[in-house]
Amino acid sequence: MSSAPPAPPLPVSLAANPKLSSWVKLNGDGRVAISPGKVEIGQGIVTALAQIAADELDVDIGRIEMIRASTAASPNEGVTSGSLSVQQSGRALRQVCAEVRQRFLTAASERLGVDASLLEIDDGTISGPGNVRTSYWELAGDVSLDHDAISGATAKIVAKRTVAGHSVQRVDIPDKVFARPRFIHDCPLPDLLHGRVLRPDISGARLIALDETATRAVPGIVAIVRDGGFSGVVADSEAAAEAALKALRKGATWSAGEPLPDEDDLAGFLKSQPVETTIIDTRAVAATDKAAHTLRRQYIRPYIAHASIAPSCAMAQWDGDRVHVWTHSQGVYLLRADLAIVLKLPAENIVVEHMEGAGCYGHNAADDVALDAVLLAKAAGGRPVRVQWSRHDEMSHAPFGAAMAIEIEADLDADNEIVGWRHAIWSNGHAARPGRAAQPALLAATEIANPWPRMISTNPPATNGGGGDRNSVPLYDLKAWTITSHRLLTMPVRTSALRTLGGQGNVFAIESLLDEIAALRGEDPIAFRLRHLRDERAKDVVRAAARRAQWKPQKQAGIGHGVGFARYKNTGAYCAAIAEIEGTDDIRVKRLTLAVDVGEAINPDGVINQIEGGAIQATSWVLKERVRFDRTRITSTSWTDYPILTFSEVPMVDVEIVQRPEIEPVGAGEAAHGPVTAAIANAVYDCLGVRVRDLPITRDKIIAAMELAS
Repeated sequence: MSSAPPAPPLPVSLAANPKLSSWVKLNGDGRVAISPGKVEIGQGIVTALAQIAADELDVDIGRIEMIRASTAASPNEGVTSGSLSVQQSGRALRQVCAEVRQRFLTAASERLGVDASLLEIDDGTISGPGNVRTSYWELAGDVSLDHDAISGATAKIVAKRTVAGHSVQRVDIPDKVFARPRFIHDCPLPDLLHGRVLRPDISGARLIALDETATRAVPGIVAIVRDGGFSGVVADSEAAAEAALKALRKGATWSAGEPLPDEDDLAGFLKSQPVETTIIDTRAVAATDKAAHTLRRQYIRPYIAHASIAPSCAMAQWDGDRVHVWTHSQGVYLLRADLAIVLKLPAENIVVEHMEGAGCYGHNAADDVALDAVLLAKAAGGRPVRVQWSRHDEMSHAPFGAAMAIEIEADLDADNEIVGWRHAIWSNGHAARPGRAAQPALLAATEIANPWPRMISTNPPATNGGGGDRNSVPLYDLKAWTITSHRLLTMPVRTSALRTLGGQGNVFAIESLLDEIAALRGEDPIAFRLRHLRDERAKDVVRAAARRAQWKPQKQAGIGHGVGFARYKNTGAYCAAIAEIEGTDDIRVKRLTLAVDVGEAINPDGVINQIEGGAIQATSWVLKERVRFDRTRITSTSWTDYPILTFSEVPMVDVEIVQRPEIEPVGAGEAAHGPVTAAIANAVYDCLGVRVRDLPITRDKIIAAMELAS
């Protein structure tokens, strides 16, 4: 007798949080509360998850109430990062809602005396033959959701989905458009106090003495806090807090700092430091064609700031030995874990609740400012304290995206075909988020009286997409390769996760060199890529972008076109980009045409939003963004010193979705950055005949490249 096949495993987030009631609750007012562990950071995830829930439960999306993540009640889904929210939270929620629906159909069958197969659900009303009917809300008292999910629940087939797969309006946008308080910056608590933290301008300096006399005379001052090298003020207004901090700064004495690298020789610095070397991947064949010559190229990405439009902000309130924190952290449970270490408290004494912030897409200062608020709130007598960093704080003390030096050697035969490939990366680690180590990763934890050392950033394992090595293994069918990562074991400039981690730098390098080889061969760069791709989905996005951009237009003076392609993390979304640039006085990106394959697009408009946003952010990185510093301090501490793309410089962005509703969905948030970076760089070559391999691509870099080529 043959046994039934085993049930498929639960989705990863559901296996970690199997209780149905932690995900879904039926409210008495005819609404459905959905409580994911992923958070809204501007990527539209709450809308996509609401669509999935509405589909599986057969209710109008207007009935769905999306609950903010909190350690008090929400499932623990780790951190919202890596374009994994739809994959992890969406799959879990789809299965949860399918099982909840089935449980209610079973209960309705028993109450109505009708076989469950004859019942239908329309906006939460369950009806059957003879006009019998009930509803989710009438049955809520009879159906317990305090059960673990089962692996046999069956979600709807694609053809039966009426909400997922269709564009709907984002649920978070109306508040933002009509200026209703939604961001943490705009939601003060009752009886609120305001805090500011004193930090040095000199990198690595520590507070060694503090004269508080003038600060105590500032009107509105409530408390001055000092804990070793950590110091700050609490006041009854923002203005008083600023005045008190200014006075406190005048009374501060600092130690000498630590030297920063030479900004004009980042590659030299990165390649001179102690490193941990890892072979990421190798491919070899029994007999390779003999190399006629080798191209050796170096590509550099600078340190990049998160440059969130609003600085980081948090609120905290103590009640005895318990503390409640409001934060725009991307990982409320992970932040709680680090707070517990610093405060020496049980995790259950700490509630961390998410509120939306003004964007970051990576590990900015949201977690750091939360600890600042917690430490200052200790002196507030039970009143809540709000701490908002200044622009200067944000641009000098928050973690940056790591600088990268990438060397690729391509062995070419007599026909300039690739017969060998060696790719090496030197970079700090790209991850130092809280909650993942025995020591905290929060800034103030390195400043207090018994400080922890600054955490040296690491890289996620390759199975999770990697860090500095992300997207370094070619998706192209090359004969042989060796991919090596050198992670720095020193970190004078604080680094952690920034959108795409190492993916942007590696795709820039790979796609730039492929373009150069295609030019050596006199071969169209799109035809060259298609010839080396075996994945049909990859080919389809390249063809779709080329077709939509009408590749390749007739050559015009001062205009250039370039292409870039990648599959994010080699496991996520496929994206191809074609850039049209104008290279007269400065480089201006006129148009970006992209094609993307995310599998099932839950909210097509949301996918387009994400690809557009990623493309524009990448354009800003490529043309403008670079953390500046001298040997003692970060100097790019304002929008003047750290310019970003302005509205008048935003290119036209045209996106085509390659629809694959039969394939499980993946995220779109980080898919565009690498391809767009490469496409712009390749378009610069097409326009000006020089290759800039050192980002950002500025007038000075182009002139230097021209001088080198002459």
